[in-house]
Amino acid sequence: MYQLALLYLACVLAGFGLVNVPSSAIITEEIANILDLVGSIAIIIFGGAILYLGFKSLFNKK
Repeated sequence: MYQLALLYLACVLAGFGLVNVPSSAIITEEIANILDLVGSIAIIIFGGAILYLGFKSLFNKK
């Protein structure tokens, strides 16, 4: 389960990386906007998944 949480954390960090891509001659402003959108969605989805795993672990009664 810890491996899954670390994978989700890596995905959140990758989302932050996509959000912070600067526009240059290769990456135009339109592509940078698309990467911002994809990165934001990844941060939200995988952040929610990490919260779900945390709450599931917190309330799991063995």
